[in-house]
Amino acid sequence: MRYEIDIYGVLAPALLLWLVVAYALSALLRRSVRKTGLYCLVWHPALFDLALFVCLLGGVVYLSSEYLS
Repeated sequence: MRYEIDIYGVLAPALLLWLVVAYALSALLRRSVRKTGLYCLVWHPALFDLALFVCLLGGVVYLSSEYLS
């Protein structure tokens, strides 16, 4: 697994890029959960959003190490 990614001569940590990807996916999922009304079934929406983000980040990192290495 590569720990740094070269972006036009700037070395960025790979985790930073995966955080951005996970945040974008999380924003899309939050919007769809809000539109479908599933937040009324959730006890604490902020904790649900955090758990969703952590699960997405874990999935993105796993898939990146599985397919990009």
